Amino acid sequence: MVCPHLSYRSSANDREFDHERAYCAVAEQFVQPMRADICNDRYDLAHDEHCEIYRES
Repeated sequence: MVCPHLSYRSSANDREFDHERAYCAVAEQFVQPMRADICNDRYDLAHDEHCEIYRES
């Protein structure tokens, strides 16, 4: 299951990106690709177990 707080955005504050970037609604910021891997439950990681941002929300 993918984290419900993760979304991908192609723009922010009147700025367009070449590629969509991972955005965490809880942290209210864009996150690094490694963090997005946790959010997407890749590599035997689980957002509800391995993400401190999710656990604190």
